[in-house]
Amino acid sequence: MYDISTRKRALTLVAQGRSLNSVSKETGISRHAISCWLSRIEPLSRTPPCIRCTDAPELPENPAAYAYLLGLYLGDGYIISKPRQHYLMVSCTASWPGLVEAAEAAMRKVLPYPSTSRVQRAGCIEVKSFSKHWTCMFPQHGPGKKHDRPITLEPWQQAIVDAHPWEFIRGLIHSDGCRITHWTTRMVAGERKRYEYPRYFFTNKSDDIRKLFTDTLDKVGVEWTTLARGSDPFNISIARKASVALMDTHVGPKH
Repeated sequence: MYDISTRKRALTLVAQGRSLNSVSKETGISRHAISCWLSRIEPLSRTPPCIRCTDAPELPENPAAYAYLLGLYLGDGYIISKPRQHYLMVSCTASWPGLVEAAEAAMRKVLPYPSTSRVQRAGCIEVKSFSKHWTCMFPQHGPGKKHDRPITLEPWQQAIVDAHPWEFIRGLIHSDGCRITHWTTRMVAGERKRYEYPRYFFTNKSDDIRKLFTDTLDKVGVEWTTLARGSDPFNISIARKASVALMDTHVGPKH
């Protein structure tokens, strides 16, 4: 019932790490048919070799996009790595379509060949890129939540962050940060006046991830303070006027 090009397309999607269910939904081909093809047809080798899975690992061709995606991953991303199911997922608030576009664009720039998809959830959009090689690109992947295990950058990752600090900061802010406007009132010449001032926040339970953020802020000259939530120092605040101006120039609010 299916021509060879249709079979090859379905098998290519499976080879990229897609589950049988997702390939079946996308192509309209039954799971049984795809399973039969997997056992009868020699697997296709359409995916270029991974730049990290070689004897001489290479850096990503677009390091700026990688630095941004690394920030997104450390904040609101995770990797699923199971038999026949491999993908990177970044959860984006649905009210920020620009963030959704930026996340998908970064995935395509870092690994151009995997297929990507968007899944609408209640209040958010999950951006997924299907490839088993995302674990090579993000060796921080591991069992459990990120704040329950050590998170450190490999030397090659740190070199990229050092070369593109603002992209890394922007990715972290776009995942676990925000730009808000505070206000207060003061009496001036007997008259109460309202004053507004912007500030940036970054919130993450992982001590290691917060330190990666603040170390990078230090390198670009942004002043910051820690604000505790109860006894937990989960919040990093950037409120000084000059530092907020720097953040506005290189990061800006989500959109």
